[in-house]
Amino acid sequence: MRRFLFVILLSFVLFPKAALGAAKLHVISFGRATTISWCAGSAEARCVGLKVRALYVDGRAHESTLGASHDITERLFVVRRAFRVNDTLPGDTATTGWVWQRGGWLLVDRMTGHISSIALPEFDPYYSVASWYRDYAAYCGVSDDGKKRFAIVFQVGRRKPVLKKPLGDAGGGDAPDSECPAPTWERRPVRVTFVPDENQKTTYAVRGHAADLVSDDDAEEEKGSQ
Repeated sequence: MRRFLFVILLSFVLFPKAALGAAKLHVISFGRATTISWCAGSAEARCVGLKVRALYVDGRAHESTLGASHDITERLFVVRRAFRVNDTLPGDTATTGWVWQRGGWLLVDRMTGHISSIALPEFDPYYSVASWYRDYAAYCGVSDDGKKRFAIVFQVGRRKPVLKKPLGDAGGGDAPDSECPAPTWERRPVRVTFVPDENQKTTYAVRGHAADLVSDDDAEEEKGSQ
């Protein structure tokens, strides 16, 4: 009898998952999309319609999200966050209500159900548009004072961006995402192109944790060799 109890105790110590059963599987899902009005800008006079979906983990709503998600691996995906803030002023006699805001990006682990925020450097929720490829996010960043623009490539899991190059002065404007369109990716070789305005176009080759500027001569040479 003692030997039998010893074997059971040893199984709990050495093989806790086997003794207690398989690890719990988490169910990650999105709710039905709802159109909301998002207003921002210098006087918040420009409003656009956005599709918002709730992010559920095991049937419980944890976050509100915007747009499509992007799979990094079979286990991890990213999606942009949306949230509401109280728009009531201290002097208001009645509750004005809650307004929607665009947030940053979330990293979701399908296996553990864990949701975490991704700190994208110089990412501006109003002006920046992230374009994802694999575990890289490319976007036009804006300095804290709103005066400078940057071409940024960030890799999930790293503290510093793979690429951060000046793109000139920030143009501002009241239109959402007006600093520059979403950068475009190429697969082989891995490249990303920024076009902040019609007179400026820069392409960078991304190699692991580094990125190099691609000159016009390099591009023409590759085209000729294909």
